Order: sequence, then structure tokens, then C-alpha cells
Amino acid sequence: MDYFEIQGGKKLSGTIDVRGSKNATTPILAATVLTSGECVISNIPLIEDVYRMIEILQSMDVEVSWEGERTVKICAKNLDPSKIDLVTVKKLRSSILLLGSLSARAESFKIAHPGGCTIGKRPVGTHFDALEKMGVHIVQDEECYVIDTREKKSAKVVLQGFSVTATENAMMLAASLPGKTIIKIAAAEPHVEDLGKFLVSMGAEIKGLGTHTLEIIGNENLRGAHHEIIPDANEAATFLILGVATKSPIRVENAREENLDLVLEKLREFGAEFKIEENAIEVIPTDKLRAIEKIDTRTYPGIPTDIQAPLGVLATQAEGETIIFDTMFEGRFNYISELEKMRAKAKILNPHQAVIIGPSKLKGSSIKSFDLRAGASLIIAALTARGTTTIEEIYQVDRGYERIEERLAALGADIKRISK
Repeated sequence: MDYFEIQGGKKLSGTIDVRGSKNATTPILAATVLTSGECVISNIPLIEDVYRMIEILQSMDVEVSWEGERTVKICAKNLDPSKIDLVTVKKLRSSILLLGSLSARAESFKIAHPGGCTIGKRPVGTHFDALEKMGVHIVQDEECYVIDTREKKSAKVVLQGFSVTATENAMMLAASLPGKTIIKIAAAEPHVEDLGKFLVSMGAEIKGLGTHTLEIIGNENLRGAHHEIIPDANEAATFLILGVATKSPIRVENAREENLDLVLEKLREFGAEFKIEENAIEVIPTDKLRAIEKIDTRTYPGIPTDIQAPLGVLATQAEGETIIFDTMFEGRFNYISELEKMRAKAKILNPHQAVIIGPSKLKGSSIKSFDLRAGASLIIAALTARGTTTIEEIYQVDRGYERIEERLAALGADIKRISK
């Protein structure tokens, strides 16, 4: 029941670190059950989604111990999928990633329908189709999926779309199967590539990482491995947009330019300027921002859907009209109504299209976070606005951003977490 209270309108300055990638950590944690050997994973972000995934692993008798603030040692030698905590599974969208890894270790198991953000329909048909092409049989009822893996095999898999998590599920199962599996129409995001590197360190052979065609030669005896999670590109983009929107000289460390190419280009279209270093990007404040014709989210290397809402907030500070298209999810625009409460000129045209006209002098208001990325975006809006803003349902933000109020306060933000 915590909420944020934010006094906006202040210039920020200083350095903020990017933590490990949420979207790399959850599949890599799921992949640790592919082996009975010990895995050590470092640079883990301390966020709710990670804690929930670890709880699910522990419910199946997987041994998990913290070796440092951001490092865990995991051993799934005594893995028992029959003990899986179905209640926690229902709370975590990333739990869908256990379909692939558990299929590698168990002949049969049940898993509850996963939960997660309310950003629209996220069908699992692509996951089922991929695994069924690899010999896995899946039956579902109102509560659970029932999986039978006794006929699993390597195969040629053409995915029904560029689904990140379906790609990752297919990769994990393929890594454990003898023979060659080819995955076409594979997602190529940096966090997918990071999972692939972890699977290689476990003993799988993978060609094509970072492309849309993967060739995997599996290994029935995958070994334990050490792996460091990559920095979170979505978090880096969020902080860069914060700097641009508030016209503040924020230096974002552990931001990798190669994972942000198109995001940086879009921000430059808005009029933003940056100083690029080897392992950091600094925002050079710009007095006047200009609207861009459109923001159109696509699969990587396109503009990520996770960055659409922060860019929408930025558009409220740019002169002119920006049209936003999000073809991936029909619920990504729920933050628009909250911006309207703050006196933004914004309108949802249809479930996949919105228009924002700026610049708007945002005013503090009482608003609500409907999902992870919307919550982070509304924090940007609140810091840009004049007056006091309260943001409720901040658990959504905690799912993906580690202690964000403390890190922003270090930049000079007036932000407090308050418990009801």
C-alpha cells in the first residue's frame, strides 16, 4: 500500500547507475534448473520480479544462497517440479519461462497461468506452438497448464512471431536436447542474447545470437556456470529520458550505447544532446524540445514497447504533435489518462494509437501506476510537473526498478516513499 509523494519542478544533477537487466535475469534464473550443477549469477537487480522468481525456484527444492549483495548461487540438484508454488506463479508473468527449463528436467509437471502487468493480452500460443514442435504436449484448464515432455526432441522451429519469452523457452529446451534445433523468427534483444551466452557457458553450442535465426546443438549434461547479468537497457533509457524531460545534466553509468542506438536517435529527434563515453551516457540539457512525427514501437532493434510510455511523457514537453503507435499491446496507454489529470494534452485514439500535443505545463496530481513502465513514466512526469504528485500502486514500479526513490533522491529529486 506504499505510495510516492513527489515535489516536482526541480533540476536534477549527478550520476545514476544502471542495475542488471530485469529481462535477462528472470530467464537466466529459470535456466539454472537445466542443470544439477551449481550456477553463480552476479549483477542481479534487487527487484520484486527477481525475488518472486527465486521464491518459485525455492518452492521446488532448488537451493538458493546469496553470496553477496547482488550474487546468488543456485543448485537445482534436488529439483521437484511437483512442489511448485502455484500461487506465486500466478503473480509473475516471467514464470512462463519455466515452461522451457522444466520441460528439460521433468517428464511431466503442472504450472499455473502466469500473472504480471495489465498491459493487454499476452497470448501464450507462440510458446505452446514452439514447444509442441519439439515434442512437448501441453493441455490447459482454467487454472493450470499440464505438460508432458516424454517425446521431446530437437527440431526446426519457426516461431509465430518475434516473441522474446517464446524464443527463450525454445532456447532453454533446445540447449538440453541432443541434436540440432533451428529457431527461426527468433527475438534478438540483448537480454535474449545474454541468455544464449549463459546457455553456451553451460555447455550448449549456439550460432546466430543477436540474429533472428538460431542454431542450437544441445547437451544432455549441461553443467553449472558463472554469469554476470548485462546492464538494463530499459532502465538506462528511462533515466536518459528523465534527464531530457527535466532538462537536467544526468550521467547514466553502465549504459551501453550499442543497446540504445535507436532510442538515442529518437531522443536526438526531440532535440536532446548527449555526451557518449565508453560505459556511460550523459544528458546535455536542452532548453527547447520539438515534437517528432511519430513513435512506433517494434521488436528489437526497433523502439522497445517498454520505452513507449517514457517517450510519451517526454512528448508532453516538446513543441508540437507526436503520434504514438504501440502495435504490440493494447493496454500500454493506460498512463495517458493519468497524464490528462496532470493537464497534459493527450488523447487515446484507439487501443494502439495515441496523440500528445505539447508543450504542457504539467501540474501535480493524485495518480496511479497501472503497470511497471507506466509507473516509471509517471515518476518522470511528476518530477517534471509543478507542485505535489502522489503515485499509488507503486509495487508495479518495484517490480522492475530497484529502490528508485533512493537513487533519484541522490540526484536531487524530492521523492518520498510513504506507507499508508
